[in-house]
Amino acid sequence: MRQVVIENPVINSPFKEPQRHFKFDEQGITNEIVSKRRNSAYFIPIPKPKRRGKQEQLELDLQGEWTGDRLQENKFINDVRERVAIWRRGGYVGITPTTRHLLEYWAAPDREKKFFFCQLEAAETAIYLTEVADKYGDNWIKNRLREANEMANPLLFRIAFKMATGAGKTGVMAMLIAWHTLNKIANPQRREFSDAFLIVTPGLTIRDRLRVLLPNDPQNAYDGRDILPPDYRQELGKAKIIVTNFHAFMLRTKTHASKLTQSILNQGEPRAFTETPSQMVRRVCRELGNKKNIIVINDEAHHCYRRKPDDVKLKGDERKEAEKRNEDARVWISGLEAVKEKIGVKVVYDLSATPFFLQGSGYSQITPDGKKITEGVLFPWVVSDFSLIDAIESGIVKVPRVPVDDNSMIGEQPTYRNLWLRIRDELPKRGRSRKNDAENNEAPRLPAELQGALNSLYGNYEKYYRRWEANPKRQTPPVMIIVCNNTSVSKLVYDWVAGWEKQRPDGQMVVVPGQLPIFSNEENGGWLPRPNTILIDSEQLESGEAMSRAFKQIAHGEIEQFKADYQRRFPGRSVEKITDEDLLREVMNTVGKPDKLGEQIKCVVSVSMLTEGWDANTVTHILGVRAFGTQLLCEQVVGRGLRRASYETEPLRLDVNGKTVEFEAFPPEYAEVYGIPFSFIPSAGTTKIQPRRTFTHVRALEERIDCEITFPRLTGYRYHLAAEKISAAFDDDSHYALSTIETPTKTVTASILGEANAHYLTYRDHRIQEVEFYLTRVTLETYFRDEMGNEKPWLFPQLLEIVRLWMKACVTYKDNTYPQMFMIEQYAHAAAHRIYQAVVKAEHAKGKSKEKPPLMPILRPYESVGLTRYVAFDTARPVYPTAPKKCHISHVVADTESWEQKTAQSLEEMDEIIYYVKNHNLGFTIPYIGYERTRHYIPDFIVKIDRGNGDPLNLILEVTGRRDEDKATKVSTARNLWTPAVNNHGGFGRWAFLEISDPWDVQNTIRAFLNQL
Repeated sequence: MRQVVIENPVINSPFKEPQRHFKFDEQGITNEIVSKRRNSAYFIPIPKPKRRGKQEQLELDLQGEWTGDRLQENKFINDVRERVAIWRRGGYVGITPTTRHLLEYWAAPDREKKFFFCQLEAAETAIYLTEVADKYGDNWIKNRLREANEMANPLLFRIAFKMATGAGKTGVMAMLIAWHTLNKIANPQRREFSDAFLIVTPGLTIRDRLRVLLPNDPQNAYDGRDILPPDYRQELGKAKIIVTNFHAFMLRTKTHASKLTQSILNQGEPRAFTETPSQMVRRVCRELGNKKNIIVINDEAHHCYRRKPDDVKLKGDERKEAEKRNEDARVWISGLEAVKEKIGVKVVYDLSATPFFLQGSGYSQITPDGKKITEGVLFPWVVSDFSLIDAIESGIVKVPRVPVDDNSMIGEQPTYRNLWLRIRDELPKRGRSRKNDAENNEAPRLPAELQGALNSLYGNYEKYYRRWEANPKRQTPPVMIIVCNNTSVSKLVYDWVAGWEKQRPDGQMVVVPGQLPIFSNEENGGWLPRPNTILIDSEQLESGEAMSRAFKQIAHGEIEQFKADYQRRFPGRSVEKITDEDLLREVMNTVGKPDKLGEQIKCVVSVSMLTEGWDANTVTHILGVRAFGTQLLCEQVVGRGLRRASYETEPLRLDVNGKTVEFEAFPPEYAEVYGIPFSFIPSAGTTKIQPRRTFTHVRALEERIDCEITFPRLTGYRYHLAAEKISAAFDDDSHYALSTIETPTKTVTASILGEANAHYLTYRDHRIQEVEFYLTRVTLETYFRDEMGNEKPWLFPQLLEIVRLWMKACVTYKDNTYPQMFMIEQYAHAAAHRIYQAVVKAEHAKGKSKEKPPLMPILRPYESVGLTRYVAFDTARPVYPTAPKKCHISHVVADTESWEQKTAQSLEEMDEIIYYVKNHNLGFTIPYIGYERTRHYIPDFIVKIDRGNGDPLNLILEVTGRRDEDKATKVSTARNLWTPAVNNHGGFGRWAFLEISDPWDVQNTIRAFLNQL
């Protein structure tokens, strides 16, 4: 198999849709860059040939992994992706105002904490399926999903999102919760939304980590990731959210009795002593109160399925692992079905990096060449996909580096690439306890290949460690993880790495140092007070159940060390109240976290699979000492080391097919991987250490509540038209040209292999009358309301005639466009704006006065007043601490090194200024029409000024810097529309707008402006 080494695998920005990908051919990955996004596809394992002898089988197994898996396109996912992309390019038609506000907030180009494109795409896909698809001829998507669920989950409706480890699934969950909750509060009658959520995880590690989805958690994701505009934050607190692990669905024993007593009393039925499913649901969902038809979110959802009967016969460890997986999956899905039966489930959102059925699940698939596969079958309800290879090419995760060559020259693959095949027959088959170790008094022995792998990988780790040690700003050390197949192997490896106890002839026990000095737990013949290496049974710890007696015997010394460390750190707490399981779980979960029990851990030896949940970003080295049957298991384990340590971007220049492209990118980081036959991107690059940014917490201070500023929140402007008979005066400003410059009507897609496919917009299916009625309704709802904000439906017939006249007289249809494109919301509102302006001009021409009708604001239908009290966020931008008596917010956040700071200083020096606020994350925007659609202008400051007449002035201040293309439109709208409309309303005080051209002359400019009023 050809080996391709790519120096820098990062060829896309993490914040934009991927524009490039590395091409695969029959032999695997190439260094050829294709200038388009990769189609969604997955590897299908090909059944292994029957065994023909040990040496021959070894050579077959060690051939290139690419030839053992087959690449197959996910056509359904690609079709859905294309529809969502067309909708995105079309301006997000058919959604609620709340959803639009959230999408615009998430996708804002000037966000400080930008979302990855894959996060936005997952959220967009959920929104499209819920709010849009059925309206625009894409009901085939839900029909396909119903068919898929009927096959595997007949009682549930599941939608799955495939996102690589480290791609931000938790952020997507928070986005889904915010979207549902805020829409339900704004539109209680909308049945597709809910404000009650049950989040289910495969274990306690993820359950504890996902507490950030609780809005009241101190580390909540909504504040940490800036999910919501500040004015929405309080509304989110109304949501009901439960985070639990699937083990909570197990039916508990209500009372204890002997088996004989149970049999006599129940006549063989255990119901009297065990919870019913209904009782279990009441216990698990108690905090939801009386909520019905909830939203379920499954994290690492590949654990949730119901096994199908099949004729595949597994043996040995494969059979035992499959039986355990299937039982856990049964508990999980049965629990969800019980929840559906008791309180109702609206939809189940599945999130997973690997949403596949594993071998033994009973699900199979026939390949195009007629072969049956029984492992790695993709969940058929997956609707979006951002794979690990996509994440690597976008720089979102570390690049796994695997062995590509060595000087052994035995076999097709390097020795440490697929290590297990070489060592499996030489490892012990039975476990060892502390008692047996003491009696045998033997040093741990490892197969030569395993010892060589440990030593070689450790040698590279030491270079990372010395580099970290020399860094004066270092925090927690790099970490190596070793994943073993069972307790016996893990104990053997742990003793060899960290040290073991030996009995002297005089009966005294002494600790023998481990073979890898940095990982050794020995000191002066005893155990270190704080271990460098830990042994973890991840499966037992994740379940929440008590660890086995055998494992407690093995880990006895380790547990006692952590108890002593706990008492040293927290002298006022009783260690006796903490279970051994809780203690080890705390250590495992805090590896790589400063000031925690696990902060100095450098090596983790894991029993069972560290397949998910454990995501320390300090992992740099991984060794697999177990079988890996598919790329799925490889990805799960390697994923533990792929979370980036730094998220600092830098400009990247790339030559692609003779053209130079530039974009914002993360520099590559690397994880060294042995023993896991991973077949994505071998890389020879080096890690560039990025300095960590210092963040400032900017917030509204309670002690400064007297400085609070309020402001109106508008969606647009309208003139107060008293006439009940309307007409229109069309002129040059009324004309509009439809073109495909923003929304193509035809999109051609093509994969590397196979023929191209053409997609067309489906709006042409609408009748012209539908378009006319739609434009009339948009115009009426937006602009024609009375003083109380009520619509005037009696104007609909007159307005309909005006719309028809406008479409005939004022619209130009350029190539490949047609009237039905006005069903796209962006175009509809652009049309409504022109139609309304023509009506206003006609009304003005009919009137006796030369003045236009009074301009009024269109307020948001809810939360029409914004407040500074909800501001709270972190920033790495320059900041200026504010004066306590002048500003409610702790800091002014600057986009430059001087302008905003100088303006703030000048404002604080002016006696006329009562108080002020910098408009950053405040939620104050001025709507304006730019580039044929409504946009939102964010001015720099709001200033409250004492004019000496008892009527303070609210002054919107813009500090002019670089003038963007539509800056004149923004300023004109603020001065000529927003300010007069708000002042005409009369309920928000007096407002004015001022543009500052010189930050070093702020005081004179403001005073001169006030003198002119």
